[in-house]
Amino acid sequence: MCYTVASLFLIPPLSPFILRDSASETEMVKRIRSDSGPISLQKHNHVCVKFAASFFLVGLAVRLLLWDSFSLTSVVETPPPLAEEKAQSPVSSSTPEVEPSHSDEFSGINQTHISENVAEKCDLFVGEWIPDQSGPVYTNESCPVIEPHQNCMKNGRPDSGYLYWRWSPRDCELPRFNPNKFLKLMRNKSMSFIGDSISRNHVQSLLCILSKVEPAIEVYHDKEYRSKIWKFPSHNFTLSVIWTPFLVKAAIFEDMNGVTSSETQLYLDTLDKQWTNQYKNFDYVIIGGGKWFLKTAIYHENSTVTGCHYCHGNNITELGFDYAYRKVLHEVFNFFTNSNHKATVLFRTTTPDHFENGEWFSGGYCNRTVPFKEGQIQMVDVDSIMRGIELEEFEKAASLGSDKGVSLKLLDTTLLSLLRPDGHPGPYRKYHPFAKDKNDKVQNDCLHWCLPGPIDSWNDIIMEMIVNA
Repeated sequence: MCYTVASLFLIPPLSPFILRDSASETEMVKRIRSDSGPISLQKHNHVCVKFAASFFLVGLAVRLLLWDSFSLTSVVETPPPLAEEKAQSPVSSSTPEVEPSHSDEFSGINQTHISENVAEKCDLFVGEWIPDQSGPVYTNESCPVIEPHQNCMKNGRPDSGYLYWRWSPRDCELPRFNPNKFLKLMRNKSMSFIGDSISRNHVQSLLCILSKVEPAIEVYHDKEYRSKIWKFPSHNFTLSVIWTPFLVKAAIFEDMNGVTSSETQLYLDTLDKQWTNQYKNFDYVIIGGGKWFLKTAIYHENSTVTGCHYCHGNNITELGFDYAYRKVLHEVFNFFTNSNHKATVLFRTTTPDHFENGEWFSGGYCNRTVPFKEGQIQMVDVDSIMRGIELEEFEKAASLGSDKGVSLKLLDTTLLSLLRPDGHPGPYRKYHPFAKDKNDKVQNDCLHWCLPGPIDSWNDIIMEMIVNA
């Protein structure tokens, strides 16, 4: 009986440590019983009561101690949900957000928020060109819309290594352009490339990639085949390019080979109606320019000649290309931010050229066959000035536009393009330029891009910016 009472009090519920030791405690009780010797029942009962009471108190104390330790452990290992914490401790909206700690990564809380933070830190325009043995998704033979002066392979360019690189941002993966997904998103929509010949170069790249899914049908071109419109009937998608190298009204006296007969007259305060009158029809716009502002031009504002760039001997104040470029970008961004039509606008930054030992008109050439690594080349002064103006004006416009529901995005292709001196037509802007004389001196194109070529990666970035995003 004494053993039964003692055992009952020694095994508190929910106490695994005591359950594991119960056998040894039973043996201890048995030894006490065998060692007691013959005693009277009254004395035996008195001893049993004392023994039971002692064990009861000891067991109760152990049970309470262990119960406390279990309670403490559960508090540490199972924290309350974040929502409950916020409910108990409201935080002022002015309190700065704290970066999630490493322990949050394993708690199952804020996983979406963490992923978004990582995505926000990704800069699509900082990275390197890495080897890509898969090569381009199209060839000069599979795409019929490549203009002759960018069809480098057909024109006899002997090397093909420039085709086997792709742009890789430093902090994230950049997926390949998905033409099926792109055309599905663009169903019943319209996109236009607005700007100079680089915009025309770019739209051809996009057309070549999309032709893998559906060939485009050209429905319009201007007299000089500089502005064009294409349709993708199966998706009711309209794609166009509008040639307007200054983005503002301009009287240009230059032929297709770049030979000028008079100074360009540039109206800095009047946007080119060629594109502004059509803007309301576009869902997406990719706009950019820059290089034409380096040419000689007379500047007009308020119907008055106010200055010029590189117009020696005309007795007109030299204001510089930077003055005009800033004025024009200010007008362009004002148009977007004040328009009632809310298209998604991607502003493409200026494209650096890679002429060495001269310019396009003075024997400059580009005969490199591999990309530069970061730090191996620096932008020339005019490109640095131009890009600085672009970033400043864009930042002001984006801040203003966000308050008005305008979607302005920066397509900053300058630095990644700077690393590709190998991707230009060079002398192969014409068909087999050295067929008659391998030492013949020919004009090089070190500004535009071979198709296929590096400019195809620009479309991977656009896909990421407006489709995957």
